[in-house]
Amino acid sequence: MKNITIYKSFTLILALGLTLTGCGSDEKQAVDTAEAVSVTVADVDTGDSSTILAGSGQIQAVNSATLSTRMMGYVEALPVKIGQKVRKGDLLISINNGDLRAKKAQVEASITEATVAFNNAKKDYERFQNLFRENSASQKELDDMTARYEMAKARLEAANQMKNEVNSQFAYANIRAPFSGVVTNTYIDEGDMANPGVPLVSVESPGTFEVVAKVAENNISSVEVGTKAQILVKTLDTIITGKVSELSASAQNTGGQYLMKVLLDKTEAKILSGMYATVRLEADQESNGRKVVTVPSKALVHKGQLTGIYTLGQDNVALLRWLRLGENYGEEVEVLSGLSKGDQYIVSAEGKLYNGAKVTIQ
Repeated sequence: MKNITIYKSFTLILALGLTLTGCGSDEKQAVDTAEAVSVTVADVDTGDSSTILAGSGQIQAVNSATLSTRMMGYVEALPVKIGQKVRKGDLLISINNGDLRAKKAQVEASITEATVAFNNAKKDYERFQNLFRENSASQKELDDMTARYEMAKARLEAANQMKNEVNSQFAYANIRAPFSGVVTNTYIDEGDMANPGVPLVSVESPGTFEVVAKVAENNISSVEVGTKAQILVKTLDTIITGKVSELSASAQNTGGQYLMKVLLDKTEAKILSGMYATVRLEADQESNGRKVVTVPSKALVHKGQLTGIYTLGQDNVALLRWLRLGENYGEEVEVLSGLSKGDQYIVSAEGKLYNGAKVTIQ
């Protein structure tokens, strides 16, 4: 009886062992046969010690203008459309100016009247001067005629100045292109009411572009007007050279960042206003001796107060590495520790990543 019991126990243990072995084999097989996650990787590279990441900004045309009016009135004509090329002096928008035309007619009438009065006063003044020289007119008569002449002259000058004022107001009723370029936007339609100071139409002259960016205070001493720059246009994935054209001397109203403008060199790339770009400045190596490691912000992994990034390990395995970060440079972040030159990190993945996940590189 005891032997039979031992035999049954041995049989049960053997069966259980075979079952557990089978489960372990299935799990191992499931892990081994799991589909690898498709990823995009990049190499860690230290920034050139002679360059500074100044941040990012938007590209804009150097010659650009948003036009408005100083008078109120209905829009009579809008002969241009968005994207239309215009020449300097072309009519962009016409505002109803009936009151202005009436005022101009009144001013012209007053000029005619003042001109007649001035001519008569001038003749009388010249005649009395001759009479005074011949002792045929008194000093008082000459003084009275001189005052009349000067008053007529002043009234004519005032009427002419009023005409200049009215003509200058016509410039705000018939708005014309300040330079040759392209209409980039219209903010009003025919029949709408135009109000003083409200944008009506925008024009820019393509061909010469600049980027407005900011420089941190710890790098400002290495930057000056004329400093060379490399501008990465993200949409076009193109690097364009340029140089600093303007640099603010104060960061009081810009959060400790110094505003600058970087003028882009001529290029065949199809640059358009509004494209985002990252600016890297070429600074003196002696004044900027540290090498900077940066990674894209989108590649970072956040867990609580920890921030890390997935790196590419041996046999194409994803490994999570915790980082210590520094300054932000637009869409890039400085890595103080956790990565070194030569490492590869995962920028994006077409699936869920975890430690030890198999990956395939696109």
